[in-house]
Amino acid sequence: MALELYRDKNHACLMFTDLIEEDGQAVQANQFLIVDDDTGAIIDPGGNLAFNELFMGMTKHFPPHKLSYLIASHADPDIIASLDRWMTSTKANLVISRVWERFAPHFTKVGKTENRVIGVPDGGGHLPLGRHELVLLPAHFMHSEGNFHFYDPVSRILFTGDLGVSMMSGAEARVPVTDLKAHIPRMEGFHRRYMVSNKILRLWARMARQLDIAMLVPQHGAPIMGKEAINDFFEWIENLMCGIDLFDDRAYQIPTAYIDPVTRQMRPALRAVNA
Repeated sequence: MALELYRDKNHACLMFTDLIEEDGQAVQANQFLIVDDDTGAIIDPGGNLAFNELFMGMTKHFPPHKLSYLIASHADPDIIASLDRWMTSTKANLVISRVWERFAPHFTKVGKTENRVIGVPDGGGHLPLGRHELVLLPAHFMHSEGNFHFYDPVSRILFTGDLGVSMMSGAEARVPVTDLKAHIPRMEGFHRRYMVSNKILRLWARMARQLDIAMLVPQHGAPIMGKEAINDFFEWIENLMCGIDLFDDRAYQIPTAYIDPVTRQMRPALRAVNA
């Protein structure tokens, strides 16, 4: 069931949080539908696990044959692994970083993406959507090399991809976060590993602070809502050490552990007798 993030008579932003079976095999993921008058766009449509439910869910709110864009923050499988099926079932164009423009066709059959990919340069841009537009903001190395966030000036929602992610169920992801401090434990581990460096986070926060934002909405987990929580998020990431900040030569050693293909566990290497 879609969660309505914003709606007026001409514009709507819908969020789908629970389209993937929660059996622990795949990470929870959000997908988004933005409609402005007779124009529609899906943001981060997801993998094959989500396709059927998302397609059927979308038809309740917007006719698939009118879909203009499939907008991808980056090229991870939980973002666009379902690309072949969307290219077949709609006439939508894929909007993605130029970094991934020639990689994305690997998700489809030959020819499916021909003349249907809008490659976005590193600086981003303004993408027409109905009577309004989406702002494609540079978000490179958070975590992907070619990465964008999407600001909707009508709803004042910033769709942040893998930034602001929290680990939780689809049901929990429907409840916006207004107290960031209590929420940090659900975000911290992910951000320390997946974000590339504190420098990148600080550069992004300086840019994002210039926007009028009502809600930060990530691709996994719950939205962050309200001025106080959003400002607290900016301050948190500006001071977060992550990625290469935390790595040194200890992380780059010739391995000795053995991967057991039966138990799928690691165990120490066997030592020779009398060694």
